[in-house]
Amino acid sequence: MARLWFRVDLAVFVVLLILVAIAAGLVGSLTGLGGGVIVIPLLVILFGASIPIAIGTGFVTILATSSATGAAYVRDRLSDLRIGMFLEIATVPGALIGATATVFLTHANLQSALLIALGVVLLAIIPGSLARRHIELPPPLPSDARAQRLGLKGEYHDAALDQDISYNAARTSPALGVMFGAGLVSGMFGIGGGVFKVLALERFLNLPMKIATATSNFMIGVTAAAGAGVMLAAGYVNPVVAAPVAVGTAFGAYLGSRVLPGLQNRTVRLLFLPVIAALAIEVILRGFGLP
Repeated sequence: MARLWFRVDLAVFVVLLILVAIAAGLVGSLTGLGGGVIVIPLLVILFGASIPIAIGTGFVTILATSSATGAAYVRDRLSDLRIGMFLEIATVPGALIGATATVFLTHANLQSALLIALGVVLLAIIPGSLARRHIELPPPLPSDARAQRLGLKGEYHDAALDQDISYNAARTSPALGVMFGAGLVSGMFGIGGGVFKVLALERFLNLPMKIATATSNFMIGVTAAAGAGVMLAAGYVNPVVAAPVAVGTAFGAYLGSRVLPGLQNRTVRLLFLPVIAALAIEVILRGFGLP
């Protein structure tokens, strides 16, 4: 009888994890943030998981989101692979350093201050994004010398506007700096760093929001793979939790990839802002030890 109850209890646990992961994958795909933004706090709050286990699962969530949406966004010509791979030269080293730091900080019990700092940084992003909330397409800016030399430009068909949109990257130096920070945040907190990736792609490189979101979805998988190896080696990836989360996230991310092309850039940005605000508040509360 006890064994039967254990099976039923485990089945309910797995189903709940999958449902949460579907929602996480959907939101992560639409906003370019990765499903870890939702999965990590819910694992801690609803399922009582430890922060390191939640972070390890967050990496799996991000990998599933990126894998499910990557091919779809490339097919729709929304992911700019050239720009994404160029920026990965900054995010991957940051992710390796961040994941290694998390392992040491977990043992030293110093994560609380970092969580509060992360929340403050996220809140600081919101005013600038709000000021741009009515901008459908960014005003053209001249490419810098590096962007011109590397050919960091492209074109896509915007289904919502029913027209072809051309874009070119600008201000690559500050974008690389933000991307290193994105990798660091991704490695330390398992959230993919998508918040900062979208910020760098849209604000500094001056890309349309859809291109920023789709390219971020591609990039977070590469960054998460770098950090996931460190967390796996440290024993912070629990397959009982990670496997159902990966399945649910992949399905939710695929749904998001079907919805995004038909949305306006302004709509994507309005979805992006409340998720940032909720994440900022959640990490600050967690830093102060509140539920």
